[in-house]
Amino acid sequence: MVNFEELKLTRQLLNALEDSGFDTPTPIQQKAIPIVRAGQDLIGIAQTGTGKTAAYLLPLLQVVNYAQGDFPRCLILVPTKELVIQVKSQMEALAHYTDLRIVALYGGVGPKTQIAELEAGCDFVVATPGRLIDLYLKGGIEIKKIKHLVLDEADKMMDMGFFPQLRQIQEFIPQKKQNLLFSATFPPKVESLAADFLLWPQRVEIAPQATPVETVDQLIYRVDNFRTKLSLLMHLLEDEETFHRVLVFVRTREMATNIGKYLDRKGLSSRVIHSNKGQNSRINAMEEFRQGEVRILVSTDVSARGIDVKGVSHVINFSVPRVYEDYVHRIGRTGRALMPGVAISFVDRAETYHIGKIEKLIQQQIERAPFPEEVEVTETPKQEKQLQDREIDAQKKRENPDFKGAFHERKKKSAKSGAKRKPGRGSSGRRGR
Repeated sequence: MVNFEELKLTRQLLNALEDSGFDTPTPIQQKAIPIVRAGQDLIGIAQTGTGKTAAYLLPLLQVVNYAQGDFPRCLILVPTKELVIQVKSQMEALAHYTDLRIVALYGGVGPKTQIAELEAGCDFVVATPGRLIDLYLKGGIEIKKIKHLVLDEADKMMDMGFFPQLRQIQEFIPQKKQNLLFSATFPPKVESLAADFLLWPQRVEIAPQATPVETVDQLIYRVDNFRTKLSLLMHLLEDEETFHRVLVFVRTREMATNIGKYLDRKGLSSRVIHSNKGQNSRINAMEEFRQGEVRILVSTDVSARGIDVKGVSHVINFSVPRVYEDYVHRIGRTGRALMPGVAISFVDRAETYHIGKIEKLIQQQIERAPFPEEVEVTETPKQEKQLQDREIDAQKKRENPDFKGAFHERKKKSAKSGAKRKPGRGSSGRRGR
């Protein structure tokens, strides 16, 4: 098995890796590090939890090597503020024994502090596309010395509509540079992005696209409604020894807030992050979860890829994602660094359709778990049942455009039933004289 020394990393980087507890490179690191260090363009496709961030950070830290000049030489673009913070934090740990300077640029905070950091001189910039463009147009950042560009989480950037901003950035950064693109999946839109940015790239693909990491055990519970899901969640979380660090993913901000309040009422310490939360609130919540001060973090999908926490024992999909690739990103928060993890999904009857699509995507049949007898099952409220009915109708119509809906089917069935009655005064629809 290859070790980091065989990858010819500097002593400073090896010491930092040792401090962080890493002694064996992951497959993506083994393949990508020599290519990046050699200065070639690269497409790296690997699932979350495979070490792909370090796969480009380590060789770039080695190539840039030491602080020099006032302007950044390496630009790393990621889609969210959380990822900017995460990548910067990981880079600072790996660059601990160097004098390299790293600046993070993201929205949600005033630009003055970030501009001041840039003016003090830096070697690496980690940024969201929007904030980078904003500061560039204001004259707050000089990018003429950029020699290395990284597009990380490229599929997420395309999903979030960043392609116009990326094209704009491409116009004002130097054309002669090394370009690296990393992505969990490689759909046509990411392939098109790679064609625009990269020149004769090497391609490294570690796992089949849209497949979860093998160290994650997956389970499904069939749960009829929201209240029963809450009861099941509470039942599982009561086992603090087994469920010692848990991520709960939901589809909406409102649902995240409601679940957080429910857990608080039940005396379970948790934090909630979603896009409506303030930047400081989200950072503090993440840090408390990372440090083990709270064992439960409730999150929407927008924050899923910004969560990089060691030792997550369980991911619970309280609701099934409608963007099926997000399922892979969600459950990739556990089972990281070859550690075991468990992903549990609560699935109501309207979500069964989406689970089928997810199983087709990941080419796996997810195990169905028997519903715990001790958990109270609540009757589905009328309004929730109607919402489920409408969603199921929409699913059927998506598969069969001729499907008219459950109401139409009931009306049709009723008409057939009436036609079977004997002809008489009532069958004509007219009153007798």
